[in-house]
Amino acid sequence: MKSTYTYLITFLILSFSLPDLSFSQAKDQYILINNVRIFNGKDENLTTGNILIKNELIEKISPDPIDLNGVSPQIIEGKGEVVIPGLIDAHAHISSEDIPWRTPTDAFMLGFMSAKSAKNRLLRGYTTIRDMGGNVFSLAKAIDNGWIDGPRIFPSGAIISQSGGHGDFGSFTDVPRSSNDFNYRQRNGLMAIADGVPEVLKRTREQLRQGATQLKLAAGGGVASTYDPIDVAQYTVEEYQAAVSAAENWGTYVTVHVYTPKAIRTAIEGGVKCIEHGMLLDEPTAKLLADKGIWWSLQPFTPDDGSGVRWEGTPNMKKYLEVREGTKHAYQLARKYNIKVAWGTDLGGPPEVAARENDRLVALERFGYTPYEALKMATSTNAELLEMSGPRHPYSSGKLGEITEGAYADLILVKGNPLEKLSLLSDYENNFLLIIKNGKIYKNKLGK
Repeated sequence: MKSTYTYLITFLILSFSLPDLSFSQAKDQYILINNVRIFNGKDENLTTGNILIKNELIEKISPDPIDLNGVSPQIIEGKGEVVIPGLIDAHAHISSEDIPWRTPTDAFMLGFMSAKSAKNRLLRGYTTIRDMGGNVFSLAKAIDNGWIDGPRIFPSGAIISQSGGHGDFGSFTDVPRSSNDFNYRQRNGLMAIADGVPEVLKRTREQLRQGATQLKLAAGGGVASTYDPIDVAQYTVEEYQAAVSAAENWGTYVTVHVYTPKAIRTAIEGGVKCIEHGMLLDEPTAKLLADKGIWWSLQPFTPDDGSGVRWEGTPNMKKYLEVREGTKHAYQLARKYNIKVAWGTDLGGPPEVAARENDRLVALERFGYTPYEALKMATSTNAELLEMSGPRHPYSSGKLGEITEGAYADLILVKGNPLEKLSLLSDYENNFLLIIKNGKIYKNKLGK
């Protein structure tokens, strides 16, 4: 005979699980933002006007007072400040941010810290991120369901790596091993080791099964990894073709972690559509990217951005310095050949480093970009990259990365004009007066 406690638990589970069968409809929510200068994410010149938001979308933008037709919106006076689209990070690792150095972490701790990082990300102005390696599928669902605050996430799932590649963080004693020997990171979906066409097919299909919007493979040596020097090329053309075939069958694409010309060329021959990092590529390879329309997701590493702190006193420091020193030349080649460049942070590490992530957007000025070019890259250009996920794109009700009618209501009201002074973004606590994502206000320093 079931106890009262058992019946109570069953009742509670069913209560939360059953759909709402009532016939009542949720009331539309409106927000009216008056008197703002608008950077729409695409055009350099600001326009002055008013913005009406209905639920999660921008319904109307007008230089004239907006006729409310009987609705009663929440009214916010913009006082002539500049509104920009919510920021998009094209290369994030949200499951490895905001974690103090040497903190013991298991899957549960990563989950808790990822939820904290997601909220911090939103308050720094990021309404969308493309996650480039980690088990963030549940985090994305929790955010989409409104259970926790955070940006939209385009998850890659586990980074797929060959043995001894950039995603192989196992113990030195893990080999020899069979294809069914999984270490803790593999068992919890952080990394996936795959050697040969059959294993690559299996691991890529597993990520797609879980909800990956794009796939990420390790094509060459990495700074963080232990066993592979930077110059090492990883995976064969046939292995890339297997991953690309699996992705294309799902209507999406493959991107790769990579730095060097040989590894980049092999990946492109295998059908890869985007490269991450690539700071050590040469001029002929840059021209190849331009000729084939390959996206380049590049990060502006600088000596003072805090990213090198974690490598001090380790063998990884030499690899990090080599990559950092190649960053300026990489941006020069990207501009010379008019390559499609996305912007990302590639952030990981303790809270004091994560808190400076907006500095990596401001750093684009050091590499020859104007504030307009930098902001466009972090909004509408990055949104264009996200469109490559095709039918796997999980947010199709509106446009991302722009302030236009019918776009998602993702916007930041900035104190001052970031098109004249990009560094305003660094002091987001004081200069971000209003943050809205999906039509919901997450920060408001202006009042009603």
